[in-house]
Amino acid sequence: MTQEELFREMQHLLGESRKKHQAGFISEGNILEQKFFMAKSYTLDPQFIEIGKEYTVIGEDEEVFTVLYLNGVFAWGRFPGSTEDVAFPIGRLEKKEH
Repeated sequence: MTQEELFREMQHLLGESRKKHQAGFISEGNILEQKFFMAKSYTLDPQFIEIGKEYTVIGEDEEVFTVLYLNGVFAWGRFPGSTEDVAFPIGRLEKKEH
C-alpha cells in the first residue's frame, strides 16, 4: 500500500472501531483498533525507535516499556519486573516523557 492508502485505511479503521465501541461490540472494536496500530506502524520509520529507551504503550496499563530490539515494525522489550519479552507494533509506542 502507498502512504496515502495507509492513511485512508487508518481513518477508516479508527472510525469503524469507534462505531463498534459505541454499539457495545468492544472486542470487535479492539480488533479494529489493533489493525489501526498495525497500519500506523507501516507509516513510521523504525529508525526513530531507540534500543534501550523507555516508551509508553498505548492501551497498556504499565507505565514503562523498554525496547530491547526491533524486528520489522515490531518493538520487542520488557515491562519493569518482568523477564518475559513482549512485542508491540511501533505504532503503539509513544516516547516516555521524563
